[in-house]
Amino acid sequence: MLIFVGLGLYDLDDISIKGLQAIEKADSLFLESYTSTLTGTTPELMRERYKKPLTIVKRHDVELNPEPILAAAERGTAVFLTGGDPMVSTTHADLRIRARDRGIPTKIIHGSSIVSAVCGLTGLQNYRFGKSCSIPYPVHNWFPRTPLDTILSNKYQNLHTLVYLDIQENRFMSVHEGIELLEQLMDGSSGTIPLYVGVARAGSDTPVVAAGTGNELKSIDFGPPLHILIVPASLHEIEQEYLRYFAGYVPQ
Repeated sequence: MLIFVGLGLYDLDDISIKGLQAIEKADSLFLESYTSTLTGTTPELMRERYKKPLTIVKRHDVELNPEPILAAAERGTAVFLTGGDPMVSTTHADLRIRARDRGIPTKIIHGSSIVSAVCGLTGLQNYRFGKSCSIPYPVHNWFPRTPLDTILSNKYQNLHTLVYLDIQENRFMSVHEGIELLEQLMDGSSGTIPLYVGVARAGSDTPVVAAGTGNELKSIDFGPPLHILIVPASLHEIEQEYLRYFAGYVPQ
């Protein structure tokens, strides 16, 4: 059997009781390290808590060579650990399909997700979010305009945009970097982004939530990762009041 277990948002204490029970019974554990990461803990602390070997897998392992995971699931019970909720990533959906094609039973144990956490932290209403997007670090001449196009399309429909910030092996994009990259993409564009909301370390005891213009947010110390960015549409009066109370928003 292959069990997908969501670890939650921040540290070892975010996992559900069901998730812990699955780990206790597992014959093998795999931890994916590319869609998200729990910055409040480490793989070493996970091994110590779970008292079992833990194999870390990268994107190319899961996409191009999932055989070790699938073979372990055929021999016994393999648990595939992910930050947040397991099925937010299409790579994980593909792995479940591959398991099904080989006759391997599968199960999902959900975890808390940034998708819902940002609504609680910012007060922005869940049903008002449109398509999300990701800002990658530019590579050589590759600097896709897709994030800005998605944001402007959502704004045209009066929808908020959840903007995922790039996670790489040795660096995590900050709110400041995300805003700067969007401003570069907007150079020469007729579109504008008058308001941003930045969130850092959702799920921790000390999350940072701030709303304001690009310049205002770039003056705020959001601290260590993980960071995420939201570009709101027009604000409902309750959303505006929530941002004033909990994100320091000052209406212009």
